[in-house]
Formats: sequence, C-alpha cells, structure tokens
Amino acid sequence: TAVEKIIKAGGQAIGIQCDIRFEDQVAAAIKKTVDTFGGIDIVVNNASAINLKNTEETDVSRYDLMHSINARGTWLVSKLAIPYLKKSENPQILNLAPPLLMEPKWFKPNTAYTMAKYGMSMCVLGLSAELEKYGIAVNALWPYTTIATAALVIVATKSPTLVNRTVDIMSDSAYIILTQDSRENTGNFYIDELVLREHGVTDFEKYSEIPGTKLEDFTLDGYLDPKSVEKLDLLRRAANNATRSRL
Repeated sequence: TAVEKIIKAGGQAIGIQCDIRFEDQVAAAIKKTVDTFGGIDIVVNNASAINLKNTEETDVSRYDLMHSINARGTWLVSKLAIPYLKKSENPQILNLAPPLLMEPKWFKPNTAYTMAKYGMSMCVLGLSAELEKYGIAVNALWPYTTIATAALVIVATKSPTLVNRTVDIMSDSAYIILTQDSRENTGNFYIDELVLREHGVTDFEKYSEIPGTKLEDFTLDGYLDPKSVEKLDLLRRAANNATRSRL
C-alpha cells in the first residue's frame, strides 16, 4: 500500500478511508490528520471520477458522481483545510487539473466530464486569488502524456494502444511545485514535463512505461495549452542541441 511504501522510505503515514462527497467524512479525515501530525502543510486534490462519453450516453447518476467528486469534492477538501493551512509556514494546495481552455474541442467528446474537471481548474483560479493574502499557494498540475494509472483502464477501452508514462513523472513534478515559496508561486497551471525541464531534468527515459519509447510515440493527454506545448518543444530542442554538442 501507499502507507507501507512511505514508511519503508523513512516517512510517516496513516491511511484514512474517506469519501470526499460527504462533509462529515472530510472533516473527520482532516481532524485525524491534524491530531496525528499536528497540522496540515499541503493538500493534493487528486480524487477524480471519469466518464468519457457524450451527453446522450452519460447517465445522470454518472454526471452527479463526477461533479460531486471532481468539482465539489476539491472545493470541500480545500475549504475545510484552509484554517490549518493558514498556520503553515509554506502552505500549498495542488489540484491535478487541466489548464482552463474554453475551446469547443475539449467539450465536444465528453461535455459532462470536461465541466467537472474544469471545476477543479476553476478552484485553482478562484482560490489562488482568494487565499493569496494568507500566503496559501494554489496551483494545478497536468500530464503532457497519458499516465499509467488504474483510471486509465477506463480510457483504454476506447484507445487500447495508449503509450504512457509512469506516475513518477507527476510525483517528481509535484515535489518541485510544492517546495516553492507559497507566497511567490500561486495561480499556475503546470504541465509535468515542462516543470521538470525548466528545473534541469534531462533524463525522461526513466518515466517511460515501456523502456525505449520515443518522445513522438507517447499518447498526448487532452486539454494541453498550446503555449506550454510550444515552450516544451523549444526546451526539448535545446536539450537535443546540448547533447549533440557534447558528442
């Protein structure tokens, strides 16, 4: 389990069963965390429900599930953690959410899912401004490629030939974001590979689910900001040129 891995690595951890759709469960989880560790410094809103279907194919119950977990759940967890984050020296909220791109192509295939996922993104937009006066950073992180997770099994039924990266690229990117000064770094929508390249990482082979996969063969995730993609392309070219010059 995740708890076992953290403890084995020398950290401290507890596992808490919590359905973030319910306020009492979230409040209890936060209380247990504070009672155990003495406070809260970081909130990572990762919980998400996914259903990549068009409107006619989407059940109302599935719509409600996505919105109650993705948008409402993210807002609720963040809300109840704020009093404790205010006491932290470097308080951070990180939502695993896409850049806010209000373009029809991102809504057309799965309107209900995009609405719910963008709810998480709007929490970043709103809370980063709302909580800035307390020095609480609120940022978003999104993958450049599809990531090998259990949730991907659902997506893979539509695209069985997905070529993915491992979750390590997201955790390494998150670490960089969460160790920045919260008072100087808020309201950003980050892309994982771009974060790492901007901080000097050049070895991306270690993140390949299938060793030896070429950059152009990975399956790109959706909701990618064209400006970030362009910037990433420039950094990749610069890295390639630097490699050639050393040969």
